[in-house]
Amino acid sequence: MYSTAHPREYSACSGCSLCRLVCPMWHQRRDPRYSPEGLAKARQNGAAAAELAEVLDACALCGACDPVCPEGIDLTGMIMELRGELELPPELDALQVAYGQAAAMAEAAPPGALLLPGAALRADAALLFRVRELLGLGLAADDGADLAVALEIGGDIDPIRRRRFLDAIDGRSLVVGDGLLLAALRRWLPGARLQGLGEALGNLAVLRRRITSADFYVIEPRAFHADHARLVAHYDGLRRDSGCAMNLDLQRIALPTRASGYPGLRMGCAAEDLAQLRWLLQGRRPARIVVEDPADRELLRRVTGAPVLHLAELAALNEEIHHA
Repeated sequence: MYSTAHPREYSACSGCSLCRLVCPMWHQRRDPRYSPEGLAKARQNGAAAAELAEVLDACALCGACDPVCPEGIDLTGMIMELRGELELPPELDALQVAYGQAAAMAEAAPPGALLLPGAALRADAALLFRVRELLGLGLAADDGADLAVALEIGGDIDPIRRRRFLDAIDGRSLVVGDGLLLAALRRWLPGARLQGLGEALGNLAVLRRRITSADFYVIEPRAFHADHARLVAHYDGLRRDSGCAMNLDLQRIALPTRASGYPGLRMGCAAEDLAQLRWLLQGRRPARIVVEDPADRELLRRVTGAPVLHLAELAALNEEIHHA
């Protein structure tokens, strides 16, 4: 049975400002309006979504604010809901429609566990092949790309389309490359066997033993923050076993890169993505940077001379692979 958890209300915001500490909008601007707290307070004082459009556009939906909120407000859900009240540019509507049409023509998924790669991974055929070889998973031709776009931009999701997608994957073990879609699937399919791409690859011994104390490991924030309480143990173990540094603060929040999102779709300013990455690397001299998100790999290569590898690239294709 599918569930649809309603976002908790912004009226519970007490103005403690803890969400600012991890918010890349706040970090880049130091303007209280550009923070989840600022949005919640604006809503408490009657502001309409159209008046908040610039802030909503600047948000990377990284989810870092959710685990730190002492009131338990679904701040990311609040922002996604507000985006849904804005008028969308025609090209974003068209992109969602195009993905939906491709899904309608997709073949039935193969039996067994499935990989839902997401647009960033699907755009890199060599990396996608490597991930599939490592995980030993069937590839879902319909990976819900149009639903992920709708979540990103606040577009409408046709309930019939969503039900058809969920019917095709219900009862399967799933590895999901898009962090926003993964979070939604946890709501839509409670009890389903779900993993983010970073967690699934990080559980493989052939990759785990290749991470070293000289590496800087960049966690994809959307999947991590959407299941923070459980995944803290996974990344604590990975850090303990390897000795690597990670993009974690003292509260074990994954400081965002801002790079997550669909290629060509990212809301906000690309220059801020690069500035955020430079800030994350400030004072660090890693021998190598290991990322979970292909979008992080491409952007980090623009701001550092260190080798930047996707987690799946740590193993050679001709190695013996032991599936998790």
